[in-house]
Amino acid sequence: MRDIRKGTQKDENASLARCPECGNLMANMGLDFKSPKKTDVKAWKHMCTLYEVGITFHSCGCNGPGYIPNDSKALVNYFEEIKKQYLAHQHFWAQRQEDPDEQSEIAKDQNQNWSFLSRIPKELKTGSPNKPEYDSQKAQIYWNKKVKLIEENLRKLRRK
Repeated sequence: MRDIRKGTQKDENASLARCPECGNLMANMGLDFKSPKKTDVKAWKHMCTLYEVGITFHSCGCNGPGYIPNDSKALVNYFEEIKKQYLAHQHFWAQRQEDPDEQSEIAKDQNQNWSFLSRIPKELKTGSPNKPEYDSQKAQIYWNKKVKLIEENLRKLRRK
């Protein structure tokens, strides 16, 4: 609403979107969201579940929001698969002894381990492009936090 009113709205709460029927706050599901029929209670419950675990329909508009599971079972499977990937990253960083020193070893390391090396935040990468340095301990902590978030979402789903 601030964009629409050209930044003149000072109180953000006054511009929150409310349901025209019940008056409750509406969730921002993103521009790619297509609402189910009003009478499709099962689909609306699933939309609520998606929102609770952080899945929305936001994208830049180019390719859409990506894969969005269409039921609770698919959602659990989706999170289990992500958890496996996160655990693989955590294991990689736990096993990593040290960064290579020689240029040929660095090139080999980057070629073999690019999927692990490229998926950590920039602040965990130091050094130069020719001799990158990675903080394995902080990378393990980073992936551990991501695993815990996925496990928290899985607990929410299993309670339903």
